[in-house]
Amino acid sequence: MQFLKMKESVDFMSMRVPAMILSGILIVGSLFSLATNQLNWGLDFTGGTLIEVGYDKPAQLDEIRKQLDTAGFGDAVVQNFGSSEDVLIRLAPREGVKAVDIGDQVLKSLREGGDNVDMRRIEFVGPNVGEELTEQGGLAMLVALLCILMYVAMRFEWRFALGSVTALAHDVILTLGLFSVLQLEFDLTVLAAVLAVIGYSLNDTIVVSDRIRENFRKIRKGEPVDIINTSLTQTLNRTIITSLTTILVLLALFFKGGALIHGFATALLFGVVIGTYSSIYVASLVALMLGISKEDLMPTEVEKEGADLDPL
Repeated sequence: MQFLKMKESVDFMSMRVPAMILSGILIVGSLFSLATNQLNWGLDFTGGTLIEVGYDKPAQLDEIRKQLDTAGFGDAVVQNFGSSEDVLIRLAPREGVKAVDIGDQVLKSLREGGDNVDMRRIEFVGPNVGEELTEQGGLAMLVALLCILMYVAMRFEWRFALGSVTALAHDVILTLGLFSVLQLEFDLTVLAAVLAVIGYSLNDTIVVSDRIRENFRKIRKGEPVDIINTSLTQTLNRTIITSLTTILVLLALFFKGGALIHGFATALLFGVVIGTYSSIYVASLVALMLGISKEDLMPTEVEKEGADLDPL
């Protein structure tokens, strides 16, 4: 029966070489983009003034940029926000000038063009706060990875721990690479999404690792590749159902949640897909390449006191 189960399992590991090549290409591409394009840091990290204005007709972004340049705001970043009538303007920090005064100047310059412009909101973040958030956000991800490494090493085995952390680092790098390549705004909501991706991917990896350990102990005969394939097949239904239900909710947020959480939904959507992939082809593959075997996962036998004495 055990042999039959392994025969009926999906041969995931037969695709391990193409998966390694694909992951390697994506990671190198992400790191290259992060080194050259970097991230499009949001106001939460860079500091400055954020102004949202509304027009009664589709806004002409090029014309708005010219108006702001004439008014002395040549460094303004202008983009649509949710619709063609809503415009988001980001300005670099200006010392000694209040955010309210900047907002009034921007609104005045836009209205001089004869358009009907309404102020929707204005936010200000100091540069010191932005720098602190950048440092603390990176530190949060690093601490999360280290804690996960220690937990999985104690809960399972060090090979699974390295596989889990490799998979999590893989997911984080690719998610950051996506935002770097597309130049999507990276703010605190996206950082929260990246941390949520770490938790989601870890949950999936723990389920797979637990099933692999269980099958190594139950199946007496079988190569590690066959046992891992069997374990992945047994958890496949659970993985698909969990991923699909999560993706359905995230799709609703992505299309109907509004521009404020668009980046959050984008990061989670991509992270769920890539996290499911990494649980199969990164975490398990790393443990296999490190030589995981039945002996590594067998429980340690505790010798009972007096067991070595000759019976009377």
